[in-house]
Amino acid sequence: MTAELDRTERWRSDLIDTLDKAADLASRGKPAYDGDLALPLAFEALANRVGDLAKRLMAADPARFAMPIWAQAARNRDFVVHHYDRVDAEALWLTVTVSFPALRAEAERV
Repeated sequence: MTAELDRTERWRSDLIDTLDKAADLASRGKPAYDGDLALPLAFEALANRVGDLAKRLMAADPARFAMPIWAQAARNRDFVVHHYDRVDAEALWLTVTVSFPALRAEAERV
C-alpha cells in the first residue's frame, strides 16, 4: 500500500469517526440543540473538520471522491468558517442530521 493510499484511508477513517461523533451529538435531539449553546458551536466545529477532510480526500483522489456531496461538504466548511456570523442554526441542524449521514454513507461506499 502506498503512502498516499495510507493517508487517504486514514483521512476517510477520521471522517467517518467525526461523522459518528456528530450523529452522537445530534441524537440528543432538536430540543437539546435549541437549548444548549454549546451544541451549535460543536456542530460548527464538526462542519469545519468534515469539510477539511473532504477537501483533503478530493485532492488526494479526485476520481474516487468525485460525487457532488464531497464538494458540498467542502463549501459548507468554507461558509461556516468564513461567515460564522451568518450561520443559520436551522440549516446547521439539517446539515448535521441530514447531509452528514448521507456523507457518511458515501464515505463507506468509496
